[in-house]
Amino acid sequence: MSVTNAADRPAPADCMSMAEVRQGVDALDRQLVLLLAERQRYMDAAARIKQDRDAVHDAARIEDVVAKVKAAAREAGLSVEIAEPVWRLLIDRCIAYEFGVWDALRQKA
Repeated sequence: MSVTNAADRPAPADCMSMAEVRQGVDALDRQLVLLLAERQRYMDAAARIKQDRDAVHDAARIEDVVAKVKAAAREAGLSVEIAEPVWRLLIDRCIAYEFGVWDALRQKA
């Protein structure tokens, strides 16, 4: 799957129909999937690198990531009411995924 660029979708302000809105949303969703897949590969790397299973869940790191996301959201014009719960869920699911990878890597050894 390749990343779409802005030319592959209408700008939100230029949308004159729901079909155009949906075209834009679908194109962005494809980009988000690619970015999330890359983020997941970083979780694979983290699971490989972390020697202690307890290090997989790091409360301080979670709050650091959320604070950075909220700042970036404000700067980008994204509602913090959207950004924060989305990232908290993303982090939660990534931690669960990383635990699974961590365990699977250690079972092979």
